[in-house]
Amino acid sequence: MKNTPVVKKLGQATTGWLTSWWTAWTTFWFTPSDPTLLGVLRILTGTLLTWSSVIWLYDQEGFFGQNAWQSAGNVWRLNDQPWHWSWYFAAQTPTATWLLAVLSFLAAISLSVGFFTRTAACIAFAGYVSAVNRAPLNTFGFDDALGIMLLPMIIGNAGARFSIGSLFKKVRPVPNIETTIAMRLIQVHLCILYFFSGCGKLLGASWWEGTALWGAVANIQYRTIDLTFLAWHPLLVNALTLGALFWEISYAALIWPRLTRPLFLMTAVFVHLGIGLTMGMLEFGIAMLIANMAFLPSQLNTLHNNSTP
Repeated sequence: MKNTPVVKKLGQATTGWLTSWWTAWTTFWFTPSDPTLLGVLRILTGTLLTWSSVIWLYDQEGFFGQNAWQSAGNVWRLNDQPWHWSWYFAAQTPTATWLLAVLSFLAAISLSVGFFTRTAACIAFAGYVSAVNRAPLNTFGFDDALGIMLLPMIIGNAGARFSIGSLFKKVRPVPNIETTIAMRLIQVHLCILYFFSGCGKLLGASWWEGTALWGAVANIQYRTIDLTFLAWHPLLVNALTLGALFWEISYAALIWPRLTRPLFLMTAVFVHLGIGLTMGMLEFGIAMLIANMAFLPSQLNTLHNNSTP
């Protein structure tokens, strides 16, 4: 009987904690957001996807055709997954392959300009999945970054602003929940990507030693800018290597507080532009910077900043 008040207080504390946790969770995912920023991300993502589609279309037979560099049978054996779907597997003629590649290209353009935005996003996403599943050895980080952005374009109200569709609507779009979910998916996906990428680097001795960046600088077949002068500045190489590693691993925690978010976004600019300009992966760098824009404040999100991370 003496323990009854203690048990009661413990139960109340637990209930209070669960209630506050659930309130924070629902606020995080379901507080309506202004679709302005998502509209900007749609334009940028669609533009990059259009560029990617042009590359695929340039040699669609070599990428996806019956006599492609990677045969359909070898691709199936390489992955051996039941969900490894691609509409190019069903294309039996060069004309069919070309038409599907053109469809992806047109969907990307339609997504960029916001013409039948959600339908275009669905077709563009199907074309993207088909391309990366049919030619997996020809896909890289740039394609992965596009994948992060495309599904949220289907979920969110991405065509509400800066689109052809919005020109015919007289009512200004209001904050909505689907936009919030779309933006949160991009943000959470980025956090997961950076965290596991950083943890993967911890398996390499050169990252612990602080010399990993020198390996990229010294590779004359990989670099696009000569930075070999860093050989005379080993402490700078160590600082850059370990700093990049710390930024990547801690991104998932320190991108959310308002105090550290500007610093981490600014660091993302230096990291990804540095990778793009010095290692010949400019498209990847731009795609990742576009994804990081999801952490910029949207117009009306400032109304509830006190209730979100």
